[in-house]
Amino acid sequence: MKKYQVVGIGNAIVDVLTRADDSFLEHMGITKGIMQLIERDRAEVLYGAMEGRVQAPGGSVANTLAGLGNLGLRTAFIGRVHDDALGRFYAEAMEKDGTAFVNPPVPGGELPTSRSMIFVSPDGERSMNTYLGISAELGPDDVDEAVAANAEIVFLEGYLFDKDKGKDAFIRLARACRAAGGKAGIAISDPFCVERHREDFLQLIEHEMDYVIGNEAEIRSLYQDNSLEADLARVASICPLVICTRSGDGVTIVKDGVRTDVPVTKIVPIDATGAGDQFAAGFLYGLATGTDMATAGRMGTVAATEVISHMGPRPEASLPKLFREAGLI
Repeated sequence: MKKYQVVGIGNAIVDVLTRADDSFLEHMGITKGIMQLIERDRAEVLYGAMEGRVQAPGGSVANTLAGLGNLGLRTAFIGRVHDDALGRFYAEAMEKDGTAFVNPPVPGGELPTSRSMIFVSPDGERSMNTYLGISAELGPDDVDEAVAANAEIVFLEGYLFDKDKGKDAFIRLARACRAAGGKAGIAISDPFCVERHREDFLQLIEHEMDYVIGNEAEIRSLYQDNSLEADLARVASICPLVICTRSGDGVTIVKDGVRTDVPVTKIVPIDATGAGDQFAAGFLYGLATGTDMATAGRMGTVAATEVISHMGPRPEASLPKLFREAGLI
C-alpha cells in the first residue's frame, strides 16, 4: 500500500469570496462568469472593495484534494506559498483538512502568496479575479520524486501549464508516479490555456497521461472539430480514459473505447465555485477505490451537487454519508 492514494499539484491560492450583483461587477470592471488573471495593484483594489468576505484555502486541485480528504483518502499537495500570513494560513489549513502540504512556505524576498477574489452573483455564477503571485513560480525543483513514487494517482492542474516551469513540473511528477506503477492525469482547467499551448497539451495527454478530465468547452478546445462527439473520439484515441462534464446534460466517460453516460439532476446553484473540482474529487475517489465508471461518474455528480448548494468551493456535508444515501457505497 502506497503512502498516498492521490497527490495533486497546482496553484496554492487563498480564495476570498463575497456576494455581488451585476451592477457592482460592471462598476468595478469585472467580467462576469470567467476567471481572469490580474496584477498585484488590481488585487489590492478588489480585496478592499469586498464586504463580508469569506477566506479559505483554494486552487482547483487543492479543492479536489479537500473533497478527497472529506472522503477519507490519503492525500498530499505539491504547491508553492510564501512565508507570509496568507501562506502560513494556507499550509496550516491544508494540513488541518487532512492533506499533507509537502513543500514548506518559502521565506525571503519572493512574491507574495497567491489569492483569488471571487464575486458570486445572485444566479450562482462566479467571477474570479486571480493574482498568481508565487504560485506562478512552481517548477520541477518543487517536485519530490519520492512523493510521486508513493502515489497511486497524481492529478495535475491545467492552469499551471502557462509556464515552462509548470510543464516541466508536470512531466517530472507524472513520470515518477507512472514509473512506480501509479496513474497520472490532468484537469484541463481552461480552454484559453489550451489555445495558447494546444500542441504541448496534446503531447502531454498522449504520452504522459492515463486520464483527462474536462468540461465540454475544455474538451472541444483540444481539437476544435465541429462537434463534441468528434472531439471526444479524438481525445479518446490518444488517452485511455476521458471524462467530459456537460453541466446539466450529464457526464460522458470513455474508457478504453467503452462509453458511459451518467445523467444529472438539474438544480439552481447557490454558488457554482468548485463544481468541477468536487466532481473530480468524487470521480477520483471512485477511480482510487476500484469502482466501475458509472459509479465513479455518479460519485462525481453527487459531490458537485453538494458544493453548489452553498457558498465556497469545498464540501461542507459528509460526502461518505451522501454516497451511502445514494447507494454508491
